Amino acid sequence: MKSFKSLVLFVLTICAAITLSGCGSIESAASDDCTSIGWQIGSKGYQDCFKSRVYERKLDYSLPPGDKPSPSVI
Repeated sequence: MKSFKSLVLFVLTICAAITLSGCGSIESAASDDCTSIGWQIGSKGYQDCFKSRVYERKLDYSLPPGDKPSPSVI
């Protein structure tokens, strides 16, 4: 039983790490976008650019309005 609890905890930890790394990749890509066009980190223009790029990327990865996720066959 102790082994099962350890396995469940391990799987949850791995899932959390994968989820958090996904969020970081959106933010790092947005940061790369803004610095590549010349904004310096910390400037007002950079902050505006960063917020808008993160928003755009989240829209790109979200489902269209009214679309419901279908269950996986697996």
